[in-house]
Amino acid sequence: MSLKGKTLFISGGSRGIGLAIALRAARDGANVTIAAKTGEPHPKLPGTIYTAAEDIEEAGGKALPILCDIREEVQVAAAVEKTVETFGGIDICINNASAINLTGTLATDMKRFDLMHQVNTRGTFLVSKMCIPHLKLAGNPHILNLSPPLDMQAKWFQNHVAYTMAKFGMSMCTLGMSAEFAKDGIAVNSLWPLTAIDTAAVRNLLGGETVAAMSRSPAIMADAAHAILTRPSRDCTGNFFIDEEVLREEGVSDFSVYSPGAKGPLAADFFVPDAVYEKSDTKVVRSFG
Repeated sequence: MSLKGKTLFISGGSRGIGLAIALRAARDGANVTIAAKTGEPHPKLPGTIYTAAEDIEEAGGKALPILCDIREEVQVAAAVEKTVETFGGIDICINNASAINLTGTLATDMKRFDLMHQVNTRGTFLVSKMCIPHLKLAGNPHILNLSPPLDMQAKWFQNHVAYTMAKFGMSMCTLGMSAEFAKDGIAVNSLWPLTAIDTAAVRNLLGGETVAAMSRSPAIMADAAHAILTRPSRDCTGNFFIDEEVLREEGVSDFSVYSPGAKGPLAADFFVPDAVYEKSDTKVVRSFG
């Protein structure tokens, strides 16, 4: 149940959920490559690949910060090569990098459309493709995509077709690659939160402090990811996991630690099937669509 000595390649990861997953692995003594574009501080967003690396080292892991735009094949190939050169291989690929723009069809310019598809769908495909030859050599290889269940209902598309297509593209990588690489023992799964997660995207794009106060911390996604990544890869593939359900399977029953400041119901996340909420004891406000 430990990631000690394992090497994780994480796209994005300079902040938010990606960084939380990196820090949870680092506490086990894992090696972590943070492959992201944030080399200089952003005026509105915390963290760079270098501050993330410092945090990982402080948590007990080894870090390799690499400036990398996952839209660029040459950069991804170089980042993977540097990771293998530094740590001796890759055990886990985390496709965390994502672009979001919640606009309707007429309000979505094609530059933004292209960005979401290049980062979300194409980026997930490309990073996975580059890591897979090395994952085939690993003892318990995993790919984990931070993407939603494929709940094909019009309500998830009607307000932001382009974004939903791009996120579901990541999940289709899970669906296809889990079957394609089952013979190699590579687990390919998706993980998605039941509720909104308090990240920069939530604070800047999805309601600011109001929604943040109704969100859980990224730690719940990190703990759920850790539980998945320590499972035997041949027995755990092709799943569309929800964070709370994963942790309930691990014996967790008190989730208040993940939202200590919440005063009422939490905000539901996009794309979560109705049946999942019906099984959960968590009170949510289903206002996202």
